[in-house]
Amino acid sequence: MKISDILTEDVLALRMEAKDKMDAINKMVDLANKSGKITDVEKVRAVVFEREKLVSTGVGKGFAIPHGKSDDISDIVAAFAVLAEPIDFDSIDSEKVVFIFLLVGKDSMLNTHIKLLSRISRLMNKDEFRSNLLKAQSTAELLQIFKTEEQNYLDI
Repeated sequence: MKISDILTEDVLALRMEAKDKMDAINKMVDLANKSGKITDVEKVRAVVFEREKLVSTGVGKGFAIPHGKSDDISDIVAAFAVLAEPIDFDSIDSEKVVFIFLLVGKDSMLNTHIKLLSRISRLMNKDEFRSNLLKAQSTAELLQIFKTEEQNYLDI
């Protein structure tokens, strides 16, 4: 499964305002809810926050990947945002976060969930990719950047 298969313009945000980590996660869940795949948004919100309590999903290089597993979705749900201003996310490298990728998978689809987390991390680890995301002028452009990067660099 490609990352671009689970993203649509509806679940992408450019220059999203967030005052802190909690606000950002809440907004990301709300954004993901626009997918139409969430059957109980509050239960999904709870699993994402529960996972975040274990250890921060701020993985470094200005990127966070809050995630969780829930059966309160009809299919894998994702959302991606470039923040208007970097925020503290308790990242492992202590750097502020400007990119957030939310991923929620079904309990029964653990393999797919792990593979997607890995692919997202590989993409976001590329300096040029992150630079291109920062330059995007629209959600359509964000989506195209993901599609192009997957075609060029991932063995899908």
